[in-house]
Amino acid sequence: MQMSASEAEAAIRAGIAALQRREAKEARRLFEQVVERGSPVPPPWFLLAQACRHVGDGQAEEAALDKTLAGQPRNIGALLMKGDCRAREGDTRAAVSFYRSALKAAADAGQISPMVAAELRRAQAYTAEAGSEFEHRLEAHLVEAGVEGEGRSPRFQAALDIMLGRKQLYLQQPNSFYFPGLPQIQFYERSNFPWLADIEAAAPTIRAELEAVLAEEGGFQPYIEANPNRPLPPNHLLGDPSWGAFHLWKSGERVAGNVERCPRTMEALSQAPIPVIRGRSPMALFSLLKPGTHIKPHHGLLNTRLICHVPLLTPPGCRLRVGNETRVWEEGKALIFDDSFEHEAWNDGAETRVVLLFEIWRPEISESERAALTAMFEAITDYDPELAPADEG
Repeated sequence: MQMSASEAEAAIRAGIAALQRREAKEARRLFEQVVERGSPVPPPWFLLAQACRHVGDGQAEEAALDKTLAGQPRNIGALLMKGDCRAREGDTRAAVSFYRSALKAAADAGQISPMVAAELRRAQAYTAEAGSEFEHRLEAHLVEAGVEGEGRSPRFQAALDIMLGRKQLYLQQPNSFYFPGLPQIQFYERSNFPWLADIEAAAPTIRAELEAVLAEEGGFQPYIEANPNRPLPPNHLLGDPSWGAFHLWKSGERVAGNVERCPRTMEALSQAPIPVIRGRSPMALFSLLKPGTHIKPHHGLLNTRLICHVPLLTPPGCRLRVGNETRVWEEGKALIFDDSFEHEAWNDGAETRVVLLFEIWRPEISESERAALTAMFEAITDYDPELAPADEG
């Protein structure tokens, strides 16, 4: 005969009290009675699982947990207990899967009790240990198969690092315009750009022009400046000269007074495939970063371009992260990267860092596509110049 709601609720309360008294057999009997007889009250599967665990019946515990998770797939306690069941059976992969689900559910839930937090730390430790063991076995197998060291392509190594959690996956996320179908490459290698060698060779001459600019006061202005016709950009370095700029080309225009001071720099830049888009490009400048300055994570405007840095003053303690890869600036070695990936920069040293910064077309974009993009961007600028967004680097 089916229990009434009041009878079922009374049995469940009695079962909980029995659990608290550590009378697991009695608790199990009461919970099973509710389950077997049925009632308008939802079956106490999770409580039954706990009782079964205390009496040492792992098979019944897991069956009750399966019933719990069928109705509540993000029940943190049930996910943890299910992971424990699988761990006891030696099924590490399944255990890790349930523990990870519990950790994610807890992160989404926000506040959790201290008791559950302790269980989550235990699950996290198990997951980390299992991951380390898997990584060790996988690496050993790859070495045995001859896939090691120089035998691994950078692309394969990057995929392996992301799979193993050594690196986070980042994708292009430009603020203004996305061009589909382009490869997701964070840093490009210098060898892919034959014209770059001549610009790198001119670096000492460019640096001499930079040093002459630095010797005079007022040459640099804050990289991020307010525009009275637009909302203030949400950048902590707004108006701060710690991140400074000496513009040569800005919004497609030569900056009078600056270009005349840097003729050799302008000559070197003429060799690069810089976009020419009225109201937008070329864009070229000396980018200065003072000691102790951190450019926080941000995204560039477009994924149709690449940013080039030619290092000129490169003190120790400076680095640039693009996506999941961090590099340092070295004199004579340009860095070319896609700034539509999340990126940030630091100067943790004691001296100022300066690079020559300019943009180039992405090599994967054809000449006809470049012409189409140029026409589109110029039409946008002609329609409303304010729609041509300010570049935040």
